[in-house]
Amino acid sequence: MGIKQISVFLENTTGRLSEVTKTLAGAQINLRAISIADTADFGILRIIVDKTDKAVDALNAAGFTTRQTDVVAVEIEDTPGSLAKLMDVFQQSQVNIEYLYASLEGQAGKAVVIFKLEDHAKGQKILNDKNFIMADSF
Repeated sequence: MGIKQISVFLENTTGRLSEVTKTLAGAQINLRAISIADTADFGILRIIVDKTDKAVDALNAAGFTTRQTDVVAVEIEDTPGSLAKLMDVFQQSQVNIEYLYASLEGQAGKAVVIFKLEDHAKGQKILNDKNFIMADSF
């Protein structure tokens, strides 16, 4: 299991993020999770949406540069220490996390943490073996 993340490469100028969200809204795309990292000159917007292919088509048609990446979305309890337990599993298994971000989208009392792992297949296997709930959509 896994989901596709869309990365959108943005110039670090006023209004670019607004243009992305308007493009997605115009295409009737619903955001499920969002993260942005920036430098002085550009940003990388990472999003999980409800209709990945349609979102990529709309963004590309609007002139944005996109890339799709396999990520793992893990459901955890929305309580203190839940993320620490998951991090411990990755540490003990020596799975390197390139980055993560979270969404509270999902069931009440749950959070979804999105991981980009150095070894995607190994990470998924370990999560399956440890009975973590992974989402293929949310």
